[in-house]
Amino acid sequence: MAGGRFVSYLRVSTAKQGASGLGLEAQRKAVTDFLNGGRWTLVTEVVEIESGKRADRPKLAEALRLCRLHGATLVIAKLDRLSRDAHFLLGLQRAGVRFVAADMPEANEMVVGIMAVVAQAERKMISARTKAALAAAKERGVKLGGPTHHLPAQAGRAAAASASVRSAGARHRAEDLARDIAELRAEGARSLRDLATGLDRRGITTARGSAWTATAVRRVLERIGG
Repeated sequence: MAGGRFVSYLRVSTAKQGASGLGLEAQRKAVTDFLNGGRWTLVTEVVEIESGKRADRPKLAEALRLCRLHGATLVIAKLDRLSRDAHFLLGLQRAGVRFVAADMPEANEMVVGIMAVVAQAERKMISARTKAALAAAKERGVKLGGPTHHLPAQAGRAAAASASVRSAGARHRAEDLARDIAELRAEGARSLRDLATGLDRRGITTARGSAWTATAVRRVLERIGG
């Protein structure tokens, strides 16, 4: 049985289908049937009218944003409602959002697993070619490696890269929150404490899953430029 928070993403290819509800009702029913019987909360339903051939889908981006903010799982009626493009599904994986297809609940792990196997095979092939090239270079008398004094510099670069990744993650999280903060301000929130209360009221937690404080809100505002 389903449990937890979910954001439903429904997609149709034409404006006519969107206006008539053709296809949407079937998708909505599939999602409802999948969730039925468990302890779950549907945060919201997001509907997109867009061709599946395009990857720049703003409504899907919004659904992913809401999933990240609420710690929710993206639920779709059919796997092909997202895309048949493996590259796109990898992008979904990089978004850090769990997803499940009502018609194939195991697809989440299955699809990501297949892609992981492919990526691993590619890495092994690259590694094998690299080793072969190094061995050939060594046979030609090329000196491999270098002084060990480079190691501290390499460690420093690795630490800097790790910090950069963490910083980028925090910035992306702040960008996800920008719209909600703007809406809360439009509703009358003036102080940092007002904004913290408003985010808690919307069911949005901090990146660590805790309640908001004025300090945490201030850090977000600094990252998005106030």
